[in-house]
Amino acid sequence: MHGYRIQRADEEHLDGARAVMLDTLYRDFGTGYVPRWHGDVIDPAAAYLRSPRHVLLVAVREGSGPDGTDEVVGTAALDSRGPEHPPNPAWLAERYPSGETAQLRRVYVRPEHRRRGLARRMVGELVAFAVAEGGYRSLYLHTDPVVPGAEAFWRSLGKVVCDERDEPDGGQGILHVELPLVAPVVTERERAGVR
Repeated sequence: MHGYRIQRADEEHLDGARAVMLDTLYRDFGTGYVPRWHGDVIDPAAAYLRSPRHVLLVAVREGSGPDGTDEVVGTAALDSRGPEHPPNPAWLAERYPSGETAQLRRVYVRPEHRRRGLARRMVGELVAFAVAEGGYRSLYLHTDPVVPGAEAFWRSLGKVVCDERDEPDGGQGILHVELPLVAPVVTERERAGVR
């Protein structure tokens, strides 16, 4: 049986991380690659590896790739850019300004590896990173509630600050969430990947 580990991505993980991200954009979101929204997916090294205060994590299944290599099965990223207006509501951009906001991005796990706690563990690591990095006032993310499981997952971790489905024009139908900016308590079982 193959085990999982969560770690900071390095150059050797980028192709696998990009594949997870692109597959998710096409399969789960149905949008495919949109340059103005997904530049970080094409160049994750510039977006996360070489940018201060940013990080890209990968969930790796040990020994499950071709020839027994490790396989990237999930991603999670954090950067210091707040939500932009447009397309997001102006008040959100003001509430979560760039530089003071840690924004979670690309929290994706391949379908066959879901329900193992990988996303929750990666989010915990991102929160711990933001707390340790310092200088962040808030922890924010947005998600598309049509993706199976996304809304329930994020509601279990944070507070919805805007549900665009409730707006008069419906906006983009996006859910905007704030997470507590407190380092999570991680048990030994969680560190070992046991649920």
